[in-house]
Amino acid sequence: MKVTEHIKAAQGKPLFSFEILPPVKGKSIDSIFTVLDPLMEFKPSFINVTYHRSEQVYKKKSDGSFDLIDIRKRPGTVGICAALMNHYKIDAVPHLICGGFSKDETENALIDLNFLGIDNVLALRGDPPKNTKYFQSHPQGHHYAIDLVKQIEKLNRGIYVEEEISDGGKTDFCIGVAGYPEKHYESPNPDLDLMHLKSKIDAGADYITTQMFFDNQKYHHFVDRCRQMDILAPIIPGLKPITSMKQLSGIPSIFHVDIPSDLAVELMKCKNEKDAEKVGTEWLIMQTKDLIASGAPVIHFYTLGKPQVVYNVMKAIV
Repeated sequence: MKVTEHIKAAQGKPLFSFEILPPVKGKSIDSIFTVLDPLMEFKPSFINVTYHRSEQVYKKKSDGSFDLIDIRKRPGTVGICAALMNHYKIDAVPHLICGGFSKDETENALIDLNFLGIDNVLALRGDPPKNTKYFQSHPQGHHYAIDLVKQIEKLNRGIYVEEEISDGGKTDFCIGVAGYPEKHYESPNPDLDLMHLKSKIDAGADYITTQMFFDNQKYHHFVDRCRQMDILAPIIPGLKPITSMKQLSGIPSIFHVDIPSDLAVELMKCKNEKDAEKVGTEWLIMQTKDLIASGAPVIHFYTLGKPQVVYNVMKAIV
């Protein structure tokens, strides 16, 4: 079932979804089930599974020299999605990224997803390679998310990378894209950022999931500005729990989002991580209740290794 179909069927009732990381290579999928088993109590509509590009690392050889090799530390996104659908009978939404993938590799991944009966994808540019400042695309890949959206939309119409394929089978993916209530950190201003978002919707994207934010007014303002620009797709707010005092500086540095003054002051009062988690949980409950009351189509939680906090939040609101 498509994300947009879930939203339509809900008829205004609040929906919930969770996002997980694939386990580090060598770990069992049981680590995923351990995270999700308690959260399934809340009947999420779908589960997002992130995708990670490979990293280049130096490996020392026996002669003392080094080889530069590619390592993918968190493989398995497509397989995890299939496992979630089989294990929980739930829709899975794999992330697809530009970084590190050619157009052919992307097409092959989409074909696999289609064969597995997965009909949702979240199309993202992806982050720069580790320890680098600027994004680098695959030489035969896409540099921007809009080009990835266009490739998926073309496949939905039966148009393949290999032009000699005529009368090709059509896919039917529901395409999600990212939105940034505080703008993408590389965008020169919010207006241009929204223009790029509208271009992705016009290219065939069906819904938007936002970057995390901690001030709901920024989400509400973002939605209002999108509607003014005739961006009518559902806009799903993405929420992340704060669980550590270090995140007070780490989140703005890494994710380029603001921590509201009220939240920052409370975190600075904390004496330990347990106190910080309590503050973060209370703040997330407040955010979630407000977003439900304002009619957000889905509340999407970035669990990312902190499922107990999300569980506690869900217990407080349902």
